Amino acid sequence: QVQLVESGGGLVQAGGSLRLSCAASGRTFSSYAMGWFRQAPGKEREFVATINWSGRDTDYTGSVKGRFTISRDNAKNTVYLQMNSLKPEDTAKYFCAASNHGVATTGRGYSYWGQGTQVTVSS
Repeated sequence: QVQLVESGGGLVQAGGSLRLSCAASGRTFSSYAMGWFRQAPGKEREFVATINWSGRDTDYTGSVKGRFTISRDNAKNTVYLQMNSLKPEDTAKYFCAASNHGVATTGRGYSYWGQGTQVTVSS
């Protein structure tokens, strides 16, 4: 069982940066692949980024490549999403998720989810 708590969201102007954090409970955090997803009002949940257990393997959706970076610190049971050059279309609630089946780019691959943190980018 893994419990996830996101933080770091907020209101930022276009072009700005935010760093999201996701703190995980449990002693087996390092065995999980982790992912970030987002959901804007009226839209379906969307994959953003994923990272494997060691941090060496990452993947991103095309719209955030070169702007967002996913990383993890297994000693701190935390995964991060550094978001730079933010755009109004990045506005959404961001969720982190844990997978015990390796990296995945769809929500079906994840067993545990946090409650989310809101990111709002003004133009």
